[in-house]
Amino acid sequence: MPVNHEIKSQLAKLLATEDLVVEHKKVETACFNVHTRVLTLPMWEKASNTIYDLLVGHEVGHALFTPDEDWINERKIPPQFVNITEDARIEKLMKRKYAGLAKTFYGGYKELSDEDFFQIGDEDISTYNLADRANLYFKVGNFLSLDFTVEEQNIINQIGDAETFAEALDAAEVLYKYCKNKQQEETKINLDSHENQSSGSGSNSASDFMDQEEGENNQPEMEGGDGSSSDEIGEQVQKVESEQGGETSEPEVKTVDNLEEALKDLVNQDGYENVYVEIPKLNINQIIVNNIEIHNRCKESWASYLELNEYKP
Repeated sequence: MPVNHEIKSQLAKLLATEDLVVEHKKVETACFNVHTRVLTLPMWEKASNTIYDLLVGHEVGHALFTPDEDWINERKIPPQFVNITEDARIEKLMKRKYAGLAKTFYGGYKELSDEDFFQIGDEDISTYNLADRANLYFKVGNFLSLDFTVEEQNIINQIGDAETFAEALDAAEVLYKYCKNKQQEETKINLDSHENQSSGSGSNSASDFMDQEEGENNQPEMEGGDGSSSDEIGEQVQKVESEQGGETSEPEVKTVDNLEEALKDLVNQDGYENVYVEIPKLNINQIIVNNIEIHNRCKESWASYLELNEYKP
């Protein structure tokens, strides 16, 4: 059954409890401008009604609960991490405000999970970083088996407990720092392993030993041991990467990107784009004629007709 865009637009307006400007356009992803109050929806012609309602409900959640704030300059957090915590918050608030949406969210995410929109496949989810597992937990956690350590569960609880946008930002910052530290620890382990392999493969000649010793003096110290703090590990990793001419990489959140890419396949790229125009402000008194004037004109016209035809009762 084809999707009725007009009905979906009315649904968005009703859920938002305001007269939003809703536009269905040939775009790949949905977006809501919290400043202009314009909700732009792709033409998800290939989406089921359940998934469509899920996506509309999600975007309306941003309309209702995401404030018009420029936080990027104040909080040094990659947007993907904020997307995870803020999505969890607004969807929780939407289901609280509209109890019937809980079924829509459940059914919609079940379809997305069954069709592998997160592109998990047969991968071992336990190898994913906490950001990816948190994203899966709050979206399709009902259909996956996810395990967390005590420290990770505390972060998951902080995300789930966020009621305000500021609390969502705090949770995102904690999540980001945790994933960043874990990434740096893994990088340090890999660097130590590589150095051990390199030192073990050389010759034992005096000249080679002297060259090796000289080379080691030019390398940063990586002997943090088990007692190294996360800050020390981070400094060591950043020092090595900068000396090697590289930049410190950020943790990936591939499930966010995978879902966004998969949703693009639901968009009808061949259809005609709707054209939206605004009616200019008009003087209603010059357009609409009141009933009394219409009746008077009708009487005058009828009387003129009778006079011309010399009608005499």
